[in-house]
Amino acid sequence: MTSNASLEQLRRCHLAVDLGAARTRVFVKGAGLVVDQPSAAAVNTRTGALIAVGEFAERMTGRTPAYIRVVRPVQGGSVVHIDMAQRMLRHLLGEKLRRALRRKPWLRAAACTPHDADPLAQRAAVETMVGLGARRVELVDTLIAAAVGCGLPVERPEATMILMCGAATTQVAVLSLGSIVTAQRIPVGGEAIDHAIVQHLRHHHELMLPSQSVRPLQVALSGNGLTEHGPTSTEIHGRDVATGLARSVRVDTAAVRDAIHTPLTAVLDGIGKVLRDCPPDLVADLADRGIMMVGGSALLPGLDEMLREATGMPVAIAERPDVCAILGIGSMLEGKVQPMVLNPMAV
Repeated sequence: MTSNASLEQLRRCHLAVDLGAARTRVFVKGAGLVVDQPSAAAVNTRTGALIAVGEFAERMTGRTPAYIRVVRPVQGGSVVHIDMAQRMLRHLLGEKLRRALRRKPWLRAAACTPHDADPLAQRAAVETMVGLGARRVELVDTLIAAAVGCGLPVERPEATMILMCGAATTQVAVLSLGSIVTAQRIPVGGEAIDHAIVQHLRHHHELMLPSQSVRPLQVALSGNGLTEHGPTSTEIHGRDVATGLARSVRVDTAAVRDAIHTPLTAVLDGIGKVLRDCPPDLVADLADRGIMMVGGSALLPGLDEMLREATGMPVAIAERPDVCAILGIGSMLEGKVQPMVLNPMAV
């Protein structure tokens, strides 16, 4: 097991897995991205049997009878339930793919781990992959994988800044010469923003939302939702806290913006800290190149605009922000990433 795999070792891997708090993605060499499903599994608590995984289990959330529980084996970017994560992965891969992988005499796998993941979290990622039959597991820093995946010139001496907006955590890093110069992991992600909206509606409108309808609210804020130019109000359907009956309210979007300001401020503080810890030469690069946003929550309407206003730096969203990390690790597997030549004179 290596904590920071070299490109040479990654080229020998057969598959790569990005186990996120929200979604699980699997890349198989030669087949590309084969799994992109929610990280959820529904279990029958009486028998311990697995009822559903991925999309189907996600749809069951908040709708199940008492004996069915929807489990999320990954929290905060780390595997918290190894056995469940293995079972979920097995089902997501499907019989056909698993048979093909079993034929490999010495199966090697790569897995993404968050920046500064502690040894326990790294161990859990390795154990999960070993449960799938991997004989050797390489761990790759999610930030580097995502930077490669969105086409940043990672191995060059110029600085690039990447902001990875996940469901449970946000990671900010400055990369140069193929590795991380400074980085921060902020325990605030898309879920914290959802939670802030739910609390706001509960306290100010006495409205409870079904567990899966926070996303429509973000869509209602769409376009430049987090900035002042968005729609002034939006209609939301939910359940009255007191009577339990369905009702709808018109919500002032400015108030919703205020509600999600607190989690977003934590992200801005993290960016500030990374810039303060960064060598001045690299900060000068960043002023021109700005921040690249990746991760599923990067698509939160207006978030890029808000960061632009707060930092005064150019902010861009990657082409497919949600799958950058897995595509990056995939291109490493397929040998598309060239290692940096340190002394070009000697070549």
